[in-house]
Amino acid sequence: MSIHAALHHVTSYRYDRLVQLGPQVIRLRPAPHCRSKIISYSLKVEPSGHFINWQQDPFANWQARLVFPEKTDHFTVTVDLVAEMAVYNPFDFFLEPKAENFRFEYDPLVKEELAPYLAKAAPTPLFAKYLEGIDRSPQRTIDFLVQINQRLQHDVSYLIRMEPGVQTPEETLTKASGSCRDSGWLLVQLLRHCGLAARFVSGYLIQLKPDVKSLDGPSGTEVDFTDLHAWCEVYLPGAGWIGLDPTSGLLAGEGHIPLACTPQPSGAAPIEGLVDDAEVRFGHDMKVTRIHESPRVTLPYSDEQWEAILQLGDQVDAQLKADDVRLTMGGEPTYVGIDDRDAAEWNTAALGPTKRVFALDLLYRLKERYGPNGFLHLGQGKWYPGEQLPRWALSLFWRADGKPVWHDPGLLADERQPQHAKPEDAERFIQALAHRLGVGTSTIRAGYEDPWHYIQSERRLPVNVDPFDSRLDDEMERARLRRVFTQGLDKPIGYLLPLRATSQLDVTPEFLRDLPVDKRPHWLTGRWWFRDDRLYLVPGDSPMGFRLPLNGLPWVSDEDYAHLFEKDPFAPEAPLPDPDAPEAKDGEDAERGLDPRDREPRRFESAAWVPRTALCVEVRDPVRSHTADIEQPEITGDDEDAEARRAARSRHQAAVARYALKPGQSSMLYVFMPPLEHVEDYLNLVAAIEATAAELKLPVVMEGYAPPRDKRLKMLQITPDPGVIEANIQPVDNWRDLVANTEFLYQAAFESRLSAEKFMTDGRHTGTGGGNHFVLGGATPDDSPFLRKPELLASLILYWHNHPSLSYLFSGMFIGPTSQAPRVDEARNDQLYELEIALQEIHAARERHGDAMPPWLVDRSLRNILVDVTGNTHRSEFCIDKLYSPDSPTGRLGLLEMRAFEMPPHARMSIAQQLLMRALAARFWREPYTAPATRWGTQLHDRFLLPAYVRADFADVMEDLRRAGYAFDDTWFAPHFEFRFPVVGEVDVLGMKLELRNALEPWHVMGEESTGGGTARYVDSSLERLEARVTGLNPSRYAITCNGHALPLQPLGVEGEFVAGVRFKAWNPWSSLHPSIKPHGPLVFDIVDTWNQRSVGGCQYHVAHPGGRNYDTFPINAYEAESRRLARFFRTGHTAGAMVIPPATLHLPGSREFPCTLDLRRTTTVRLDTRLAG
Repeated sequence: MSIHAALHHVTSYRYDRLVQLGPQVIRLRPAPHCRSKIISYSLKVEPSGHFINWQQDPFANWQARLVFPEKTDHFTVTVDLVAEMAVYNPFDFFLEPKAENFRFEYDPLVKEELAPYLAKAAPTPLFAKYLEGIDRSPQRTIDFLVQINQRLQHDVSYLIRMEPGVQTPEETLTKASGSCRDSGWLLVQLLRHCGLAARFVSGYLIQLKPDVKSLDGPSGTEVDFTDLHAWCEVYLPGAGWIGLDPTSGLLAGEGHIPLACTPQPSGAAPIEGLVDDAEVRFGHDMKVTRIHESPRVTLPYSDEQWEAILQLGDQVDAQLKADDVRLTMGGEPTYVGIDDRDAAEWNTAALGPTKRVFALDLLYRLKERYGPNGFLHLGQGKWYPGEQLPRWALSLFWRADGKPVWHDPGLLADERQPQHAKPEDAERFIQALAHRLGVGTSTIRAGYEDPWHYIQSERRLPVNVDPFDSRLDDEMERARLRRVFTQGLDKPIGYLLPLRATSQLDVTPEFLRDLPVDKRPHWLTGRWWFRDDRLYLVPGDSPMGFRLPLNGLPWVSDEDYAHLFEKDPFAPEAPLPDPDAPEAKDGEDAERGLDPRDREPRRFESAAWVPRTALCVEVRDPVRSHTADIEQPEITGDDEDAEARRAARSRHQAAVARYALKPGQSSMLYVFMPPLEHVEDYLNLVAAIEATAAELKLPVVMEGYAPPRDKRLKMLQITPDPGVIEANIQPVDNWRDLVANTEFLYQAAFESRLSAEKFMTDGRHTGTGGGNHFVLGGATPDDSPFLRKPELLASLILYWHNHPSLSYLFSGMFIGPTSQAPRVDEARNDQLYELEIALQEIHAARERHGDAMPPWLVDRSLRNILVDVTGNTHRSEFCIDKLYSPDSPTGRLGLLEMRAFEMPPHARMSIAQQLLMRALAARFWREPYTAPATRWGTQLHDRFLLPAYVRADFADVMEDLRRAGYAFDDTWFAPHFEFRFPVVGEVDVLGMKLELRNALEPWHVMGEESTGGGTARYVDSSLERLEARVTGLNPSRYAITCNGHALPLQPLGVEGEFVAGVRFKAWNPWSSLHPSIKPHGPLVFDIVDTWNQRSVGGCQYHVAHPGGRNYDTFPINAYEAESRRLARFFRTGHTAGAMVIPPATLHLPGSREFPCTLDLRRTTTVRLDTRLAG
């Protein structure tokens, strides 16, 4: 992600006469300890007739001494340098144990060497008073430095002061203002009076406009900026000199380029020297220019590139329309929270205390844009074994024709905003609703908790606890008992209205047959009969509507049972009627919907008249629907790792305190929708509920069953998944709409404090881990291009197979045969054989049937081939479980889901991927792809896990598309390569360049193991892979080794360019595949001269932090992540002494199966000898 910034600095003096310049000292060369890499440097001085002598002053600063033999009327100094603006963490340092806490004493010898930096000026009145106000109580040293630096930034206003020299500390405090020189010198003196060695620093400050605006606080400069600057450095034992910038209140970072560091400001003047008396005109000009920007995810494209992408998208769109492809694209992007990255809910847990709050925030933003007149619905999502409750699903529904479904947004209660509904409001609401629906109130029943169950639960408790503090291990059971016994077993939970629509009766009853359809009551009701007089709910935490004792309803025969049938997606549909709320009924009309057959059934009589569905209304605390925070054990220890874990715990607690709902602060009215067969009935009931809410002025939360799937009703949905929230986006058929939707969703998520990026503890940048599945199809199943022309699906599958880069460039970290989106040929070459037969049959069936090819034939041909290793049709790279599934109408939607795509961190990177998909669809619609299927074999997990081969294969894809008339540019996907294969580092030796990049490594899924809740399977993520790529290599003389083992270098087709992979064990968890093999770090790479039997240079890659800082918490952003990566690479550290080099054969250390890879786990018996020279 580095940027090369060219700094240009000109200082000029114009004299009104010829003057004699005395010796001039220029301190404008970056100091030796500058942490930012200086790529090039130039100093130009005019007049040109001078003598120059480079030297170092007593404090090791570079300075140029110039002598001018002739008089001149001008003096100009021009500096040009190029700096690599790679991020480093200014807090990445260690302190000796005695220096970890303030105050501490320097060792006598060190103190003697630091004497010039400990010299204190006599305290003046204001200075002494300010010094007394500084908290010098025992505390962590870094905390002390941060607070004094920030206090100074707050107390001293920054101003640009052109006068020469530096103000005294007393002057600065008197004025409460000063330049960077003044506040820097004040901080130096304050630190010295606190017993710390400090020095004054003059240098350059480079500030670049950030790619992303800050969500909280200032975002920094609006334009790239540079200037001369001054700050302070303090000496800390174990860390050395650490920069503090009191102008900003921050530690010095990569933009601070020191020029001179001295005990006194006078010794750090940029230009110093004598000159004859004269009138002088001073000139000063500084600018910074970006001359190189590595492809990066925070700003993937220039304006010109983005415009070209949009124009190509328009071209592809025009072709799709001209060819009548009718392609729609949607997706399932995933996001994680930014405030608490270490929390379980943003890593492994599906639910958590804040996840639903953020999901609501995002959904309300989507509602404002897409469905302002739609309604929100809280439904039931996935429910996996081992989870006590089903997951929630937040949905937004709105009409496709634009007509309103819900008129007053204020009547939709927001769980994040406290409401104060009372239990009696539920009874009032359901009675008013029953009158409006014309079914009367006689069948309404109150629901109660089951007293027998909870009395038995209370009896099972230990004798020395009670239900209010049961001390059970199960947190949810503890909360359930406390809630039920606090509320009381005699209090109603909510109210139920048995209800069904007359339109979904299988057989029209006699009392309705003589009535015209428009005169029949829309809704019918009837009483529910139970053995007990009361309606006792099934114990649990779910909404009342999911806890109804349906098994206790009167028996009904199979012939009379009222089945609900999902609508056939291929059935024709009439326009939806206008949304009119039913008026409140009175008199006889108030009970027209009461079934006249309503009575208690006789013994063994089929009770066909008893409704089996019901609407429920209850008042409850919204916290019940949110997952409570889990109490964590206390963190012990006082080392740095323990402190990091405590900091992460504090962040988590702060996030929960700030965002999670608090129990007892709110009570809301929830309306549980019954399952309905027709969307017209559902919308009629929604209109009645809104009218009732308006009448009673009671906002409601809609929950329960969602509307039946219908193309006339659009939907957006947000659901939880392990570690993420997933947004299910409505498909669109227009390129520009697709672009606008994607960009808006990313921005809305960002404003909701959600992120599309995640990081590993070592700083590797990954997607969210939840994927970014693209869903392709048509507006209706009839329009699906994959059912209308199955060769398109066959072409995509075959082309993807023949180009592994399409599988691995855009995928997540979890790849391979046991992943959730494996390729067809991963670990199952026999499956590829069957796939060829299936594709052959699809083409043959197309020739036989033509346009009338039955859609079920497409599904059956591929359903049992596009599966994972367990036979799961959903977890496949090409998922067709919603193409034309035999399971249900919701599986016959004509959709293809591309599951291997991981979440890219920037919206425009996702759009570029979608453009690629649309272009391939447009191309294969015209010309189906029929090449033979390649047998990749073990190459798949050897060559194609290395970025060099992935890039070469993807270049073929780009060339294919260009030949087909689509002007793709390879650089459009450069950010994807940098994201997927970040650079570790590079080193230049004797014209050879060795570059290390992260490569891919499939995770090995282990066997089943017993756990407390059943069985679990662990993933072995202890293995990692690097790519070593070398250019300018003479293979007859030089070899590349890693930890003494020769790399099996493979030529790349360019003279002197070779590549190899290194597979190594990065860490050793107890569940790893080979626990007896220890981690291989650090990795030492050598460029070995085989003629002279020694290494001529190399580098080191530390798998763990070289100083011992092995992080337990995740980086908070991309900048910290990059700094962690850079901290583990060193451009030095090659093997010393003579070396004996064996030939790199396919046997040692490579293998016939994986010829491109050095697996350090297989090199325990063969190793290079290292001997002392001579």
